[in-house]
Amino acid sequence: MTWENPTNETMKEILETAQTIAVVGLSANPERTSHQIAKIMQENGYRIIPVNPTLDEVLGEKAYPSLAAIPDQVDIINVFRRPEHLPQIAKGAALTDCKVFWAQQGVVNEEAYHYLKEQGFKVIMDRCIKVVHSVLVKK
Repeated sequence: MTWENPTNETMKEILETAQTIAVVGLSANPERTSHQIAKIMQENGYRIIPVNPTLDEVLGEKAYPSLAAIPDQVDIINVFRRPEHLPQIAKGAALTDCKVFWAQQGVVNEEAYHYLKEQGFKVIMDRCIKVVHSVLVKK
């Protein structure tokens, strides 16, 4: 069985109700896509929580070495890592209270998808959260 994204209505609801996005692989380099997308989402009112073990702070927010280290509620886990890293990240995601896992455009891993679905997650892959937000969420 292959993976499938939720409907546009579901993605819109996720984005309209979410307040906090943990960004796995967020870079401090403003030239990197992860930084640019996270900054735009922050400007749209979301609290960004960087997840990167090599950083202390990004976009004015404390960075955490892993999803498990985040002490606050997370509504969306947004991943900017290569597809082969997704199964490990998915296992970390399953240890949190978050139930939305969003892999950026070009990032798909069926093993991670099926594991997360078994854990009760809404899984979105190969979609840019900023693009989906700009198309579906009218503010």
